[in-house]
Amino acid sequence: MVDDGKRRWKGPEKNPKKGDSGRRTGERKVTAYRAKSESSKKWIERQLSDPYVQKARKEGYRARAAYKLLEINDKTNLLRGGMRVVDLGSAPGGWLQVCVKKGVGELVGIDLLEVHAVQGAHIIQGDVNEPDDVAAMMAGLTGPPDLILSDMAANTTGHRQTDHLRTASLADMALHFARTHLPQGGAFCSKVFQGGATPAMMDELKESFQSVKHIKPPSSRTGSPEIFVVATGFRGKRPES
Repeated sequence: MVDDGKRRWKGPEKNPKKGDSGRRTGERKVTAYRAKSESSKKWIERQLSDPYVQKARKEGYRARAAYKLLEINDKTNLLRGGMRVVDLGSAPGGWLQVCVKKGVGELVGIDLLEVHAVQGAHIIQGDVNEPDDVAAMMAGLTGPPDLILSDMAANTTGHRQTDHLRTASLADMALHFARTHLPQGGAFCSKVFQGGATPAMMDELKESFQSVKHIKPPSSRTGSPEIFVVATGFRGKRPES
């Protein structure tokens, strides 16, 4: 289930009007109680007001991020029945749930955080930089993956440039993993940040894949700098020099 924190609903105002808050007639104000800080309070209130959070709870997804992958897939048809898929940065498991729903054949995932079991997925709590952890994850596949997904993002600091650099580093890590493990024809989808993939990453993507595009799914919050890169038609591993 989606973790929305402690909350209470404050019912509709008796004479609702559209005022300084921008709320329309009949909308309910959400108030978070017992939050440890003002920023925590605002985060909880935003979560409770978010239609994708509410939809995720209703439809059984663990996070609103599930709809990002669903919307990306609507545009790209990345997920196909019977394919082998790797999900990097799996917690809390929303993307794994989407993959299962779409009928992928084999599914593995890894995250530094514990991910509760998802039926049909082989999940490892570990580090994508640790060969033993990666080997334990890849043992859940009978062959090379057709698709590598990454929704990895560093904890935000509030400083956009720092957050961009940290997330860009994780995207580079995911691309290196993809170029190491994908077979010819494979696909890659990763979160990037603030304007898309870095120029250096774009050069590598265009060299390695036949098609590269950026997608901002509708469920990505308006103020969020996140965007996703989707690359298909992997050209194959380059020969070692």
